[in-house]
Amino acid sequence: MRSFDAIFDIAADRKGGTAILETLLERPKTPADIRQIPDDHWLAAMARGVFQAGFSWKVIDAKWPGFETAFQGFDPAPVAFYHDEDIDRLISDKGIVRHGPKIQSVIENARFVMDIANEHGSFGAFVAEWPDDDFVGLTSVLKKRGSRLGGNTGPYMLRSMGVDSFILSRDVVGRLVAEGVIDKTPTSQKALKATQAAFNTWRSQSGRSLTEISRVLAMSL
Repeated sequence: MRSFDAIFDIAADRKGGTAILETLLERPKTPADIRQIPDDHWLAAMARGVFQAGFSWKVIDAKWPGFETAFQGFDPAPVAFYHDEDIDRLISDKGIVRHGPKIQSVIENARFVMDIANEHGSFGAFVAEWPDDDFVGLTSVLKKRGSRLGGNTGPYMLRSMGVDSFILSRDVVGRLVAEGVIDKTPTSQKALKATQAAFNTWRSQSGRSLTEISRVLAMSL
């Protein structure tokens, strides 16, 4: 596969030069900053990601104040103990998107956040302490222990919180295929490990974050 510098040059040529490309790159938060994010923010980000999946983001944004009210500010403690009457209330709440399975996922993810917080002190501490060379492993935890956080929903949620991350968008996958890392969207453990290894190599070569590398790959096609 090409070196990161070679891919960066391709992206820079497409975007009008190195200076312009640099302005388009996001930088992640530090682990110290991630650690300080409270649990309600994580649950809110999960809920937003789940409801945005397959739906108009503008509609979700417009209704977001209603979501915050309906789910008590996304405080995991009360939401984790919602029962049938709470679900009935939410399904009839016109201030939110009334999608039963996604509403249920917020309750399940509140329990997930609380479980992780009990194990690690807080959800932010758990994410901050995760090895930075195993992003695939972190997304696997979200998929296995969370609700509806598989695919790109989990990675997009982490990116929105400032976590150093890569997102397997169509363009990123296209670049990975072009470099011979994978032959299609990675779903098997073998392909995901190869993807992680490629990102680790490019990070070692460049000193850049996974977030920056992901953006460069996306803009190289």
